[in-house]
Amino acid sequence: MNNQKYFFSVDLGATSGRTIIGRINDNKFELEEVTRFPNNLIVQGGHYYWDIYALYFEIIKGLKEVARRGLDIVSIGIDTWGVDFVMIGEDNAILRNPRAYRDPITFEAMDDYLQNVVTKKEVYDVTGIQFMFFNSLFQLYAMRKEDNSALKHAKQILFVPDALSWMLTGEAVCEYTIASTSQLLDPRTKQLDERLLASVGLDRSKFGKMVMPGTQIGVLTEEVQQLTGLGAVPVIAVAGHDTGSAVAAVPAKNEQFAYLSSGTWSLMGIETKDAIINDLSYDRNFTNEGGVEGTTRFLKNICGMWLYERCRLEWPDEVRKLSHPELQGSAMQVEPFRSIINPDDQLFASPKSMIGAIQQYCRDTHQPVPETPAEICRCIFDSLALRYKQVFQWLQEFAPFELKTLHVIGGGSLNKYLNQFTANATGATVLAGPQEGTAIGNIMLQAQAAGLVKDIWEMRRIIANSLDLVKYEPTDQAAWDKAYETYLNITNNK
Repeated sequence: MNNQKYFFSVDLGATSGRTIIGRINDNKFELEEVTRFPNNLIVQGGHYYWDIYALYFEIIKGLKEVARRGLDIVSIGIDTWGVDFVMIGEDNAILRNPRAYRDPITFEAMDDYLQNVVTKKEVYDVTGIQFMFFNSLFQLYAMRKEDNSALKHAKQILFVPDALSWMLTGEAVCEYTIASTSQLLDPRTKQLDERLLASVGLDRSKFGKMVMPGTQIGVLTEEVQQLTGLGAVPVIAVAGHDTGSAVAAVPAKNEQFAYLSSGTWSLMGIETKDAIINDLSYDRNFTNEGGVEGTTRFLKNICGMWLYERCRLEWPDEVRKLSHPELQGSAMQVEPFRSIINPDDQLFASPKSMIGAIQQYCRDTHQPVPETPAEICRCIFDSLALRYKQVFQWLQEFAPFELKTLHVIGGGSLNKYLNQFTANATGATVLAGPQEGTAIGNIMLQAQAAGLVKDIWEMRRIIANSLDLVKYEPTDQAAWDKAYETYLNITNNK
């Protein structure tokens, strides 16, 4: 990259993080990874924590590197996974490392809360958020019940990207897209709901000022400037929820698209002007999360490549040594649709053995039991594509427009077999890319804040102009339609 003006993106996932620089030049964008690092889950005293100081250290390390290289940084933006939060004390110190969403304390909290505090329908009617046991509402409820000392003494509660921005600037905000994952926010008012806050013993004053993506939070503190060698660089509230930033990077030409953010989790949805909250969305457990420019990401979480990743860890060394294309290629040689599962069955949430759970599901549903890695991999890919078809059809029922294209973004956009299966199953044209959607969206929102792009559609034109998308057209639709009937029979009768 030439010595021009750059945007600095911090993209933190649940297993790893990266710092990336990007710039826009001649109506195209360019990216370069600066640092990559693990995000380690800490297990201690029966609880799961994130190391917020380690993440802060890695951000500082990345900023030091760009200073060492003499790069001119226009601004900084941070995105992370959703729902988790950091508690700040009266003395402006972090009270303890934040609990991780996989902490076992939340396993029973959701059912307890919905039975004894506010009913499930009432919560959904306010928030439009799908029910997942680790949502912030249920984490806070569980912590209140255990008389958590950090929560008891918290002056402020900041979601993870907002907490890291606070560590850099000293300014506390509550960014809209990350707040929308909490199941505490009303998407109609775009504010945290006072009744739900009160139900867990909190009030609005505990949270920072609500801001929309593209808002400047502040500038680097003098301390951070001295640590990094940079000046008073602005920190921008991008779409703090990583999926929000990723969806902003979908290179769509118009609104008639669905997206599939494909990775450990798959998130399939549409972008709408207003939240969709009704009895049918409640019954199907769809979620309404905040998007950029006041839009709503109406979507559903699907288990995704978590199934494959967990099985891969269990296979013997000689299988794990195979590349993904080699292993997945072998799966294409075995009988299709021999064994079908519902990827979102509770059996696969956190089993001791994923291979064992898949085999047990097949036994319980009187299907051939997959034994070899190729058979298990084929079972996963077939089943994911069929689940995608089901959710895609539901989305078409909700969408106020015809869905003509499915954009696959994220790491899964490189999975040519699953992309083709998805086209076959849904009957839609699948466009794969970009892989780095989250970082691109983060950088584009910074560019918008800097006045370099006008709106989300100009962002998407620049992104489409910078990429060679891979197109997958449907084939073998009769076979996939027949397999879908089998899928429905199996999953509806399980």
